[in-house]
Amino acid sequence: MRPARGQVVEVPSFPGRTLTGGRGTPSRPRIGAISGYTFRVIREQLGRTQDDVAERLEVSPDTIAGWESGRRPLPALPVGQMLVHRHRLMQMGTSPALLQTLERAAEADVLLAGALDEETSAEESPLGAWVMQRDLVEVLAWPFTRVPPQTIRDLPAPRRPRRGPVPSGPELPATDRRRFFARMREIAEQARGERQFLLRRQALYLSGYDDQADTFEWLTHQQATERPAGWLPDWLNARSVAAVAARHGDRERMGHFINTVLLDDDGGESANLNYWAYWVGENRHLELSDDFIAARQPGHWPGDKLLSHFTHGLAPHHGFVDLTVHSLWSLVAVRPNLLRSTTATRALRDRLPVMLDSRELSARARRELDSIRYAIRLAEA
Repeated sequence: MRPARGQVVEVPSFPGRTLTGGRGTPSRPRIGAISGYTFRVIREQLGRTQDDVAERLEVSPDTIAGWESGRRPLPALPVGQMLVHRHRLMQMGTSPALLQTLERAAEADVLLAGALDEETSAEESPLGAWVMQRDLVEVLAWPFTRVPPQTIRDLPAPRRPRRGPVPSGPELPATDRRRFFARMREIAEQARGERQFLLRRQALYLSGYDDQADTFEWLTHQQATERPAGWLPDWLNARSVAAVAARHGDRERMGHFINTVLLDDDGGESANLNYWAYWVGENRHLELSDDFIAARQPGHWPGDKLLSHFTHGLAPHHGFVDLTVHSLWSLVAVRPNLLRSTTATRALRDRLPVMLDSRELSARARRELDSIRYAIRLAEA
C-alpha cells in the first residue's frame, strides 16, 4: 500500500530519521544510491537480468529494481539477510573484489546519510571514529567526483549491453550534494578540540571534493588557522595543505612539503610511507587514530600493494606526481627487495621512459626516477 502524500515512511535499521514525500518538506537523500549502483554493476558483470538475480536471491524483481535505484536502500537490510545475499552472489560468480566494494558502498551510504542528517552533531559524526582508507573514500566520493573506484575501473565491459539512457555512476540530487559539503564545512569548523583532530582532518579532506569556486580559499584558510599541538598533527596539517594545493593545480606547495618536511626529517619520510601503506590497505586492521603514522621507522607492512599503487600513479600531469615519485623513491630505498618481483618491476620499468621524457617533472623528481631506474638494473643483474 502506497503512503499518502506527505505521510512519513519509517526506514528501520538505518541512520537518519525519516523519508517524507510531502510538497515543500525536505526529503531524505537516496541513502542507498552508492550501494544500489554497485549492486547493478555486479548484476551486469554476471550478465544477468533483474529477474534472474531476483530468482536466485529469492526476492521480487521489484526489490532488485528498488535496490539498484536506491529507492529501497540495501543498507537497511538486516545483517543476516545481507550475508545470505552476499553468499549467493558469490556462488553466482561475483568476484571477491566486487563484493568487498559492495560492502564499502553500503558503508559509504551509511556515512553519507549520517552526514546529511542535520540533527547529528559534529561530536557524534562517525567520520572521526577511525582512519579511513582509500577503498572507502573512493566509493564515498564517487557521486561527487564521477570517478569510479579502482575495482570498478578495472572491470571489463558488461556482458549484456545496457538499454536506453542509464546513469554512469551513483547520482545524488544537487540539493544533497550542497548539504553534504555544507555539513563537512560545519563539522570541520566545530571540531577544534585536540581529540577531534582526526574528525576535522577527514572532514577537511572530503571538503576538498567540493567543486564550488571558494573551496580552495576556504580550505587554505582553515588549514592556515590550524594550531596543531605536537609533531604528528603539524606534519599531517602540512601534508593536507600541500595535498589541497596540488588538487587545485598548485604543485609548488607540494614541492615545498617534500623538500622541507620529508627530506629534512627521517621521521617525516617514515610517516609518509606509513600513511600511504595504510591508505592503500597494506595494514590488515583499522586504526582508530593517526598515532601509528608517527613511528620513527616504516611499519611491518609488506609494500607490494604500495609499489603497485605508486607505479599506477606515475602520470606526468597528475597534481600528486612529485609526491608519488618521491614516495616511490623512498619505498625502494627501504624495501629494495620489492624490485625482485618480476611483474611489479616490469610495470615500473615500462613507465619510467615516459615519465623521464616529460617536461612536467621537477629536477628532484627526475633525479629520483633515475635512481629508481638504476636500482632496477641492480636488482635484475
